[in-house]
Amino acid sequence: MKIAVMGAAGRMGRELVRAIAATPGCEVSGGTEPPQAATLGHDLGTLAGLDPLGIVVSSNAADVISNADVILDFTSPKATAEFAKLAAAHGTVHVIGTTGFDATSLATVTDAAKSTAIIKAGNMSLGVNLLAALTRRVAAALGEDYDIEIVEMHHRMKVDAPSGTALMLGEAAAEGRKINLSDRSVRVRDGHTGVRTSGDIGFATLRGGSVVGDHTVIFAGDGERIELTHLAADRGIFARGAVRAALWGKGRAPGLYSMTDVLGI
Repeated sequence: MKIAVMGAAGRMGRELVRAIAATPGCEVSGGTEPPQAATLGHDLGTLAGLDPLGIVVSSNAADVISNADVILDFTSPKATAEFAKLAAAHGTVHVIGTTGFDATSLATVTDAAKSTAIIKAGNMSLGVNLLAALTRRVAAALGEDYDIEIVEMHHRMKVDAPSGTALMLGEAAAEGRKINLSDRSVRVRDGHTGVRTSGDIGFATLRGGSVVGDHTVIFAGDGERIELTHLAADRGIFARGAVRAALWGKGRAPGLYSMTDVLGI
């Protein structure tokens, strides 16, 4: 299976190249960076710390996508929306790990899924998706006497907040309680806020150092607290999950899928 990496020279892009190269039956078919990138023309294998692959970084996204069975994309919402349109035009499966979408870019991705299979997830790791499934079940089992708070921490370079994973966990909790997250989400607390509203789902965002990604869902009741936690120590877990999604997605009917579909949980 031919897999291309969008944003191949970045930290996550290099992880994806390594994961593809390590997976039997898969090959790196191409990789992109923007036209002004200093890494254009560099060998993808060399950039990823591997032996040369004979495939170089390109700024021609249309060409890279047309020559791939699947593209892996952990770039930016604006870039991902453009890649989704190209993937739809060429029937290329699109695996999206990008986060921080606004309504416009998300609508573009959703529309592209009418023409090709798109697997989109706020987090590609098996552990995080299991955490989301557990969060959904615990939220359904416990009443609003248990307050839900989601705490996440990432490295200082992360630009969106709350993280896509935190929002995914919030959606899981809201689904468990059969409520709309957008109506019950509390993203910021500052000053004299008054008492906590029963049933709200709170988020706390921490940034610093080189933290890959820590997430905890807290169910706080009177006299007891349940905490579900996932700690990511290696970006390779996201890359391996993305390749697993690619293997699952090849040959799928057009549609917008998630890692829940990939993992069957």
